[in-house]
Amino acid sequence: MILGVTGSGKGRLAFDLAKDLDAEIISIDSMKVYRRMDIGTAKPPKEARAQVKYHLIDIAEPSDSFSVRSFLDNALEAIRQIRSRNKPVVAVGGTALYIKALLYGLFEGPAANKQIRAELRARAETGGLEQLYRQLTQVDPEAAARIHQNDARRIIRALEVYELTGKSISSFQQQWNPQQTNDERRETNYDWRIIGVRREKAEENKRINARVKKMIAAGLVDEVKSLLSEEKPLSAQARCAIGYAEIIDYLSGKTTLEDAIELIKKNSRRLAKSQRTWFKTFRNVHWLDIESFESDERVFQRGKQLITDGK
Repeated sequence: MILGVTGSGKGRLAFDLAKDLDAEIISIDSMKVYRRMDIGTAKPPKEARAQVKYHLIDIAEPSDSFSVRSFLDNALEAIRQIRSRNKPVVAVGGTALYIKALLYGLFEGPAANKQIRAELRARAETGGLEQLYRQLTQVDPEAAARIHQNDARRIIRALEVYELTGKSISSFQQQWNPQQTNDERRETNYDWRIIGVRREKAEENKRINARVKKMIAAGLVDEVKSLLSEEKPLSAQARCAIGYAEIIDYLSGKTTLEDAIELIKKNSRRLAKSQRTWFKTFRNVHWLDIESFESDERVFQRGKQLITDGK
């Protein structure tokens, strides 16, 4: 398994290792699951996907919601298929909740409460989602740091958990324990060698800025226009994806393109900060600290050595 913050180069390392090992890749990314959301999610190019088989990319419509439960079900099935072909599995991504579910199983907190959820939705409709997000920053700043301010579903769920239990949803999510032995945890028990791709923060920010510039040049604005023109509207989850939410605001006249681009960079850096915080809680990660001058070939060789050392 390869993890890292957005734009760290983990995807390239995964591809190189998969080719060398004759492996198949499982994407651990909450937005790459959506069809036609290609540029803004930085999906692997067609050339790479022609050489290595990828799973959990383009498996949902942008109008659909896609949960961590959906991810885990699909990931476990993909692992079964890959292992039936006697091939290695390379999992790669940066969606921390998905990574944790794949490593340790699900821990979702208390069941939904229809009354509380309805009350929160009513407050969002009358007073705006922004007020709920401000409340979330007060009661659960850790969750607020990783939830987009326009993601109504996750904001409401986090506040629902707090009102039900008096505890933050983050505290429940931290109760995942790799030592637990329920059936689902046993099912996810795969012999992962976890490699973390890590760069200096300044270098990561530089790469994020360059990546956003490349996405705009590749046609991100036109991609968003096309998605908005589809018969079925984008789901709340798809609409709040970094890169898409900001361009939607630009197309609706709420901001300029220049400001939208800068906000994509800012929100991407904010995401990277959240990812770094999450990754500190993961155990047994073999960190690959990469210098700015290192070539892809050098990174591949170092990553391969980490795998060899674990055998």
